[in-house]
Amino acid sequence: MNLSDVIDMCRVPADKKVKLKDLHTSWDGGDSVTESSRRDEAKQLLQEDVHHLESAQELLYASRSWSVLVIFQAMDAAGKDGTIAHVMSGINPQGCEVFSFKQPSAEELDHNFLWRCSKALPERGRIGIFNRSYYEEVLVVKVHPEYLANQRIPGANPGKKSFWKARYKDINMFERHLVRNGTQIVKFFLNVSKDEQKRRFLARIDDPSKNWKFSAADVAERAHWNEYMSAYEDMLNATSTKYAPWYVVPADQKPTAHLLVAQILSNTIHKLGLKSPELIPSQHEALIEAKAKLEAEGA
Repeated sequence: MNLSDVIDMCRVPADKKVKLKDLHTSWDGGDSVTESSRRDEAKQLLQEDVHHLESAQELLYASRSWSVLVIFQAMDAAGKDGTIAHVMSGINPQGCEVFSFKQPSAEELDHNFLWRCSKALPERGRIGIFNRSYYEEVLVVKVHPEYLANQRIPGANPGKKSFWKARYKDINMFERHLVRNGTQIVKFFLNVSKDEQKRRFLARIDDPSKNWKFSAADVAERAHWNEYMSAYEDMLNATSTKYAPWYVVPADQKPTAHLLVAQILSNTIHKLGLKSPELIPSQHEALIEAKAKLEAEGA
């Protein structure tokens, strides 16, 4: 199976339902190569795709017509931070900004659930990356509906399916509005297996230099694994649209996950059909005049 086929496999269709149990958490390339060889190949291809992404981002910045919003959602230890660091390693920092959304503040709770993310949307010409996002409102809040009380929403009843359907609808309408106004959205769910999460948790505990990454709360949330999988499945099926698709990326092998994200993101920007700004005649004449002055300096 080639890379383009895997990307198609990752995309959640807008016209039919998916089951998370049927989706991969790892990808071995579909052949008999060793894991080490596959890892090395993925790292090499990633470097190429980072260069492609760099040129795509430069064109995005120059054209100033579109912005790109990249959303990452995943279970703990799935590799969101590492993926962002590796994939965006070649991007000009002036054209990219990362926001990590944690527990909402008192001020944020006094607004609607989309408000805090709305403030962080990327400007035209820039890439904005959300490490977690407003989707937490149909994930962690769905698994822990008691959190909803802090939002003090009149008549809110998380026990009714209609409440969550309304939230999905709000999200879809919000994203449709963004795309209509020049913000392309691409969303990644890093799909890590429960066994791999356990291995990574233990690695963080056993390595003193990584102890800071581990929280006892992570194990507490792991106890709700099945509930989270159900919430993620509902989210994917309700909010993967043609204009703002979800990609479920196999995340058990980090290099492969990085490669797929870089490839998908690069393709997304290139498909916008961006072009370098064209100079009007007066600007072109000014360039010729400036060149002549510069060349005359050395005469």
